[in-house]
Amino acid sequence: MSFAEGVSSRPGESQSVAERARRRIARRLLPYLFLLYVIAFLDRVNVAYAALDMTRDLGFTAEVFGFGAGIFFIGYFLLEIPGALLVEKWSARGWIARILITWGIATIVVGFVKTAHQFYWARFFLGLAEAGFFPGMIVYLTHWFRSEDRAKAVALFMSAVPVSNILGAPLAGLILEKVRWAGLPGWRWIFILEGIPAIVFGVITIFYLTDWPQQARWLPEDERQWILAELEREKLQKKAVRSSSVWQALRSRDVIVLALVYFFGVTGSYGVSFWLPTMIQRLSGLPNMAVTLLAAIPYLIASATMVLIGWSSDRTRERRWHTALPLFAGGAALAFSVAMSSKLVVAIALLTIATACVWTYLPSFWALPTAILSEAAAAASIGLINSVGNLGGFAGPYAVGKLQTVTGSTGAGMISLVVSLALAGFLVLFLHPAQRTLANPAKSPVSTATPE
Repeated sequence: MSFAEGVSSRPGESQSVAERARRRIARRLLPYLFLLYVIAFLDRVNVAYAALDMTRDLGFTAEVFGFGAGIFFIGYFLLEIPGALLVEKWSARGWIARILITWGIATIVVGFVKTAHQFYWARFFLGLAEAGFFPGMIVYLTHWFRSEDRAKAVALFMSAVPVSNILGAPLAGLILEKVRWAGLPGWRWIFILEGIPAIVFGVITIFYLTDWPQQARWLPEDERQWILAELEREKLQKKAVRSSSVWQALRSRDVIVLALVYFFGVTGSYGVSFWLPTMIQRLSGLPNMAVTLLAAIPYLIASATMVLIGWSSDRTRERRWHTALPLFAGGAALAFSVAMSSKLVVAIALLTIATACVWTYLPSFWALPTAILSEAAAAASIGLINSVGNLGGFAGPYAVGKLQTVTGSTGAGMISLVVSLALAGFLVLFLHPAQRTLANPAKSPVSTATPE
């Protein structure tokens, strides 16, 4: 499906200019942003695959690994809001390039840890280095895509999450099995080799990305004027509906609810993702390469469902149920996987469904903040939502590791993730009714009462 399909022109709007501009912007930016996010997510979750050998080599308990995997998000939390604001107020390409280069260096450092405390500090600094990247990307997309196109753009960008695992899982398995360079085990080379692309693309970003449409020499003049006019119209509509300062936005009920939704959603998604290879290996007893190949399957499914959900959300202008239903489905599948753990094929199939679902809600979720807030307020709110929410990336992996250490099984930890996913789904449904079809540009700019 073409990115430009499915949205008709408004009265007086040149369909050809609109379609050309939307296609050109999408083709110029989305593949590159997609690639950057593949690299980001690969460096964030490669620890899940390295753990198949790392925990044994370093003598880490499940609790130590869960704490170290999750502490990434504590560092991430600290610099998230400033990073998102810098993209809006300073330079997207400058800040994104800085993030890429520093997190590439930090990823390589993780490959040389020897003790639990070194592991904790290396993961913490990796989180600091990457902080601001994702919310910065969401804000950056608002510089180029209209609200009615945004969920689909976010979906295409965020499909990098499953793709990074589709590529990263077998790559990690191959490195674990085959690479023993310089006397270092394969799990160390996972971090070293996967940190290098971030540094390389950090340099490329400085020359490739453009901060704003008015600076885009690669856009013909008529297309540049079209997207500038569209974004200006959207800005005026938002101001007519609600004029929100940064501080008003950060104190608003909806922003707080969205932060809680994301916290519980991330608790579930990262709790599942960081422990998925270990759970598969314990259930099946398969070698590393087979485990990593199996672990890639859920993300293959998610790569399709994320785009479909984003497209459906844009087409229907509905966000809440498109966010809540995947969360409920993921929690239910995870609960059944625990109950069916004695049936290997069924349990792995249910884990596959759960893992796919816990990433599928993201495109429609991230279309909500930018639809209701002014630019600076949206940037700060996205930073707040993402930073508070990503603390769930600490809570989920650590809870599973801690409960496994205490109980001797992963079942209790998985049930804690089920509860988190259910809470996230219910909280979405408690968002203000005006938020149900926020991205519908056809509504009057002075009315927020829209039927579902």
